[in-house]
Amino acid sequence: MNKAIIGKKLGMSHVFMADGTMIPVTVIKAGPCPVIQKKTADNDGYSAVQLGFDDIREKLVTKPRQGHFKKANVKPLRVLKEFKLKNTDALNIGDIVKCTVFAENDIVDISGLTQGRGFAGQIERNNAHRMFETHGTGPCVRQSGSLGSGTSPGRVFPGHKMPGHLGCENVTVQNLKVIKVDEARDILMVKGAIPGVKGSIVTVKSAVRTQKAPSTRISTSKKQKKQ
Repeated sequence: MNKAIIGKKLGMSHVFMADGTMIPVTVIKAGPCPVIQKKTADNDGYSAVQLGFDDIREKLVTKPRQGHFKKANVKPLRVLKEFKLKNTDALNIGDIVKCTVFAENDIVDISGLTQGRGFAGQIERNNAHRMFETHGTGPCVRQSGSLGSGTSPGRVFPGHKMPGHLGCENVTVQNLKVIKVDEARDILMVKGAIPGVKGSIVTVKSAVRTQKAPSTRISTSKKQKKQ
């Protein structure tokens, strides 16, 4: 990846463009993220940098981690994440990565922890449909249907979709467009929605694979009329 930063989801809003078009955006408090540690191919076998985000009181940090921050001469931070960047050699310990690493119209991928929804049934968790409300179905039309054969093999096969815990999963939304960068307030405004609740930690990275332009394919399903 070329660029990356850690941020906090502040909520959703909207932005009006010059032509009057309204665009829904997610507001992210991105950075500042100091470089806590730098890994090199000679010492660690690969090149990467460790970024920190979100201030925290020193008494809430374990002593090993306090020493980690003091070695970098950086105040304690709540979140630490490692990124393999192409410009790792240009960054040094103590450097600050700000939201200005991204510019308007950049395409990014954003990762975050989805909202936890507790125990959920088949319909909400697996997008199943209701059972047919016909004679013999019974009063429960939102429950699971057949789970497999009865006598042989006499068990439920692994991987079968079942009710259970929903949410609290790390999800990445790809190809989101940066609408606005506010350097004064360390704000990124990204088009569309991103995972997580308000106040949750997210990671903003350069898009791994951008969407290709729609192909202009001509349909040949209809036969041409003979002249």
